[in-house]
Amino acid sequence: MLDKRNIIQQEEPAILVGVVHKDQTEPQVQEYLDELAFLAETAGAVAVKRFVQKLQHPDSRTFVGKGKLEEIRNYLDGKNIRVIIFDDELSGSQITNIEKALDVKAIDRSDLILDIFAGATAFSAGLQEINTAQMAKQRTTIPKLEIRLMGMRKIVANEACPS
Repeated sequence: MLDKRNIIQQEEPAILVGVVHKDQTEPQVQEYLDELAFLAETAGAVAVKRFVQKLQHPDSRTFVGKGKLEEIRNYLDGKNIRVIIFDDELSGSQITNIEKALDVKAIDRSDLILDIFAGATAFSAGLQEINTAQMAKQRTTIPKLEIRLMGMRKIVANEACPS
């Protein structure tokens, strides 16, 4: 597993991103972003900018729409910002796509909280629990791959031992 502990360095500038879903209001999302800013500060980051977008459904590739992603990219241009924090849970492919598009480290609220705990945990048992939680989160982002592997094993087993 990639070591995702201590993603955020002390005093590191970061961008926060929130999405107003169909059952939310913008003030609610701003409140969630206030909380996310506090969590980011706890991890060592300094929230320098917030982006909010109203969406019926998150984009399956990048969570936010192409226009918002372009707006974020333009903001990042020439700035020393290497972390973007999303208030919502992101899939592994969304994180990868965002990182490729923006050339920064993308994390979600869960990763941020795990980073805080990893930074605060001094005992190896606590670190082991953090690693276990990180691996469990990682496993939930790639269930289709596991299903494909299981199917491939059955095919190979049937070809090796035909009935």
